[in-house]
Amino acid sequence: MEINNFTPITALIGGSLIGLSAIILLASNGKLAGISGVIGGVLTPSARSDMDWRILFLTGLLLGAFLYRWLFDPLTPISLHASTVAVVVGGILTGFGTSIGNGCTSGHGVCGLAQRSLRSLVATMSFMVTGTATVYLLRHTL
Repeated sequence: MEINNFTPITALIGGSLIGLSAIILLASNGKLAGISGVIGGVLTPSARSDMDWRILFLTGLLLGAFLYRWLFDPLTPISLHASTVAVVVGGILTGFGTSIGNGCTSGHGVCGLAQRSLRSLVATMSFMVTGTATVYLLRHTL
């Protein structure tokens, strides 16, 4: 089964908005837009009160997806080609990976690479190679 979801215009717009939001957050707050760090700060708040921007950032992230769906793509069905168990296990493994790697794809791939961080380059390359190998193994060999 081949699925063709490549939409270069919306991908360019979406990527630009992600980059712009990362720049605005860094310029206005001095914080990196790494989603695992933002969520981690909500789940385990520190003594200093920085919960407000975290909640606003995550709310905007979720509302943006719903708003796009509502405005531009309301009739296309959403289907998931994986079992619930696979999604849950994948989510748990992703959580462990972000903890071990001190960040996620947004923190390392967007913010870290923009800062020319060698650690983020290695982390992003690891994400990409591991993701590619996992998809290949699961879709083509198992």
